Amino acid sequence: MTTRFTTLFAFLVASLAAGVSSATEVGDAVNGAKVFQQCKACHQVGEGAKDRVGPQLNGVFGRRAGIIEGFRYSKSMDRMGSDGLTWTAETLDAYIENPKALVSKTRMNFKGIKDPADRRDLLAYLRQFSDNPANFPEAEPTATATDHDIDPAILALQGDPEYGEYLAGDCTTCHQRDGEDAGIPSITNWPVEDFVVAMHAYKRKLRPHPVMQMMAGRLSDEEIAALAAYFEALE
Repeated sequence: MTTRFTTLFAFLVASLAAGVSSATEVGDAVNGAKVFQQCKACHQVGEGAKDRVGPQLNGVFGRRAGIIEGFRYSKSMDRMGSDGLTWTAETLDAYIENPKALVSKTRMNFKGIKDPADRRDLLAYLRQFSDNPANFPEAEPTATATDHDIDPAILALQGDPEYGEYLAGDCTTCHQRDGEDAGIPSITNWPVEDFVVAMHAYKRKLRPHPVMQMMAGRLSDEEIAALAAYFEALE
């Protein structure tokens, strides 16, 4: 067993352990209604809910991203929906925590909710407006890992941009170095933290694109940091 595989295996075991632990926790819908006050300026939920700045949230569990007819989504959200992003407890939790980490150029200008308990409560509240809440097992909103915080030690890694340039060949097969977005999103000048969080979201399969999941899955933490440093500074 290689060192890299051993490290990845340990990471997956740790993630699974986190998921098992969180499965015992069920959000408080009453508090979730209070948390939802942060969302009300843009989203409606419940009887008579309509699309506003953001789409209405009735039946959001199990819904494909970017699918409400007539609502004007960002290109990034449309692309993620086409790639297969579906709103589950896990993907909603990740999106609510840091919207732009999951969908890079989403129009949702919201810094996110950092408190895992508040996110669980909000999901418990939204779950009440699913088409048929009884279809969701009691633990479903928290049955998978709800905490996708990246280890601060990983975020603190100082990437070597020269090493990143060496590694970037596979990336620039699709992503243009000049930042042009020709159907494939630009990653040039992407902030390091956003890059690292996004790549780990692919490694954990929160982001749905299978090619990116494969590419990210091959990279070590140090290699991701190097690529992040390279693309952030790329002119």
